Amino acid sequence: MDTKYIPLYRKYRPQTFHDLIGQENIVHALSNAIELNRIAHAYLLCGPRGTGKTSSARILAKSLNCKEGPTLTPCGKCPACLDIINSVPVDVIEIDAASNRSVEDTQAILEKIQYVPVNGRYKIYVIDEVHMLSNHAFNALLKTLEEPPENVIFILATTEPHKVLDTIISRCQRFDFRRITTDDIVKRLEYIAKQENINISKEALFLIAKNSQGGMRDALALLDQISVLGVNKQIDINDINEILGKISYDFIHEITDCFIASDCSKSIDLINKIYSKGNEPVQIISNIIQYFRDMMIAKNCTDKELIYSLTMLNEINFDKIKAQSEKFSVSEIIQIIDRLSYYATQIKDTTNKYLWLELCIIDLTNYKNLPSVENLLKRIQNLENKLENGSFEFNKKETPISQVELPKIEIQKIKDSSQEIKNNNFDKVKKEIKIESVNSAPIEQQKQEKSVETQKNITTYVSDMNKLWISILQSIDSPPNRAFYSNLARPVEITENQIIIAFTKEMFVKQAKEGNKKNALVDAVSKYMNIQNPNINVILSENIDLSKKINPSEIKQKPSSSDEENIITKNEEEEYHNYIEAKKEEKIQIPNIDSSSQAAMVKELFDGKYINQ
Repeated sequence: MDTKYIPLYRKYRPQTFHDLIGQENIVHALSNAIELNRIAHAYLLCGPRGTGKTSSARILAKSLNCKEGPTLTPCGKCPACLDIINSVPVDVIEIDAASNRSVEDTQAILEKIQYVPVNGRYKIYVIDEVHMLSNHAFNALLKTLEEPPENVIFILATTEPHKVLDTIISRCQRFDFRRITTDDIVKRLEYIAKQENINISKEALFLIAKNSQGGMRDALALLDQISVLGVNKQIDINDINEILGKISYDFIHEITDCFIASDCSKSIDLINKIYSKGNEPVQIISNIIQYFRDMMIAKNCTDKELIYSLTMLNEINFDKIKAQSEKFSVSEIIQIIDRLSYYATQIKDTTNKYLWLELCIIDLTNYKNLPSVENLLKRIQNLENKLENGSFEFNKKETPISQVELPKIEIQKIKDSSQEIKNNNFDKVKKEIKIESVNSAPIEQQKQEKSVETQKNITTYVSDMNKLWISILQSIDSPPNRAFYSNLARPVEITENQIIIAFTKEMFVKQAKEGNKKNALVDAVSKYMNIQNPNINVILSENIDLSKKINPSEIKQKPSSSDEENIITKNEEEEYHNYIEAKKEEKIQIPNIDSSSQAAMVKELFDGKYINQ
């Protein structure tokens, strides 16, 4: 009958200091201590799993208790060495602190310390995962650990040294084990694969070493698991991915192409296929995160050898991922990794994991539309440039009033229109209308033609004045001040000689006549109309309707001439007022601006939209 199979991580466990891989500094320190016979009474071995802590404790115990020792090369044949190799607890007692963590267990150990060793020079206690001991157990161990009997040595091992009491750490010689490098693991795996006749490619060994996260024991366990597949063929990367549940590189490459092309349908189909093969959503997202991490390294590093050592890429895959990396900026790659991490967290906490996987893929196929700090900074810079140059181009139908693009209005044209219409007598109209003789057209027809022309002039003036007012508001730099005038004020007259604006409440009139609000309007008028020290009058009028477009007739003013001088009859004035009332019924919306300073600034900077993170 064949002997019992021994797993590779046990069969090839280091038996001497020479066999320890990747811990040269610790090997050097312990070797010198043995040669100089400077053996401490307590050691603390710290480091990640599978890096050789327990193996080092056993090697140290064999070196001290071997009949040839203390020696760096224990024989492995004497009773002391055989007891350690076979885990017989005679002089070297290994204790699992996770199952012996109470103060009673510690006291039971301390009671046996007084007995002398049987086969060796020292009685050695190896306490694995010592951080699992309770505080009471630590305190019970403390005094003995500080001054143990001459022939007793404590070797404490832990993966979490921060959980060990400082009073314990201070009484030990501490050695920190580092993660074993990928190259060192690959070399060891190649040696073991050759000894065991395992047919496996070097790329597959590299992938095993990369997934062991610096632990030799994990790498040997995975090699042991995959070795049964190398009977009839060479083991390759695909076999490793199948065992690990990883997605193939080509699949993730294709998914990334879908992200670049914003092809949502194809990406959903690919995800459904890989999910149907048994891959879990968290594993799928983790693989995509790893892919974009490799892409970021490939994009930012120029040394190929460094890239190969930091990633799982071979030369072919490097060329593919390098070409894809040109389609992304560094900030976009980081943003995609951030979004993937967010969805990975959501998937772990939900019952419908596949739904969140689909949402993740749909979101990433539209990554170009995701808000980013870089894009927002660009938009702010563009806005600042437009403010400096006075050029605005907005395509939206409804935009904040501060962002409305209007043509420059000729000041002389507005001045002329104002002089014609602002007074009720309409002097120029009167001059242009000639009264014919009795044989000419009927007087009623003359009145009708004159009324149409008058209404046309009035309409032109009102429209131009409102456009000019909006352009002046657009020149106000402060969003709160711009909101104050656009929401609460309406223009009555705008000419080079004077500007009249009206408010509905006295408190607003007072605010507009002093302080920052006055200076803001003066600066805007000076900047836009190129007028030094403009004459701005602020009046109170309860008749204006802030919800509708304002016309000059809504502000009651005294006529500048007598009724006898007016050529406009009473009927014509009624027609004019009827026209104004009809214009009021038209729902011409002036976009609102929030009077809140912070809200107005946010709307100004981000196209009138609030951004929610």
